[in-house]
Amino acid sequence: MLNQRHLDYLIYFILLALLAEILGTVGGFGSSLFFVPIASYFLDFHSVLGVTAMFHVLSNLTKIGFFRQGVDKKLLVSLGIPAVVFVVLGAYLSRFIDAKWLEMGLAVFLIGLSLFFLIFKTVVIKPTTFNSVSGGIASGFIAGLIGTGGAIRGMTLAAFNLKMQVFIATSAVIDLAIDGSRTVVYGLNGFIHKDDLYLIPILFVVSIIGTYIGKKILEKISEAQFKKIVLILILITGLITAFSTIQKL
Repeated sequence: MLNQRHLDYLIYFILLALLAEILGTVGGFGSSLFFVPIASYFLDFHSVLGVTAMFHVLSNLTKIGFFRQGVDKKLLVSLGIPAVVFVVLGAYLSRFIDAKWLEMGLAVFLIGLSLFFLIFKTVVIKPTTFNSVSGGIASGFIAGLIGTGGAIRGMTLAAFNLKMQVFIATSAVIDLAIDGSRTVVYGLNGFIHKDDLYLIPILFVVSIIGTYIGKKILEKISEAQFKKIVLILILITGLITAFSTIQKL
């Protein structure tokens, strides 16, 4: 039976996970960009990687269900296959790096990414096969190493001017393959603990509700406007994560 303090933490965790899922759906980055730093306040970082991978498998199944009106098969190959190969490499290497440095790496990544796109608003990635392969390699490797690479995948997919439904469905299918692969590696690394498994059915419900709310928001507001808000939130999350990690050093 959960004590009151544990229950309070669990409620905060669920609400923040729901917020991460909503923002991840609307912003097109995937929920892990927000969920990883949020979960780091409740779990050790290696456990965060394991829980995030399992949560994302459920989240992407939900997105495929809600946004199933088309998948770009060419991008599944050119972006998805390199991402899956390199997520395995990143996930394997994560066991050899101290968790505090992984957290700091996540903070630097979030801060750098958000500042870059807030300052250089006109920067775009050209829709070439080389760039889709490169984006797949980068997003997969970073996802395996620090738990989130959806922003890079989102930026790469954006270059191909896909319709919103196709964009989200394609991203979700690729992400599902990435997360399925790294879940296996994290399990072999010992990052998935039986004490955390009770969170999975809870997070499955969170993924359904969060994706549904995100879809409704997308129907009512400009994606460009919300993505600016998302970038600001990413910056704040990165700064908080950096401050928290520095305190642990």
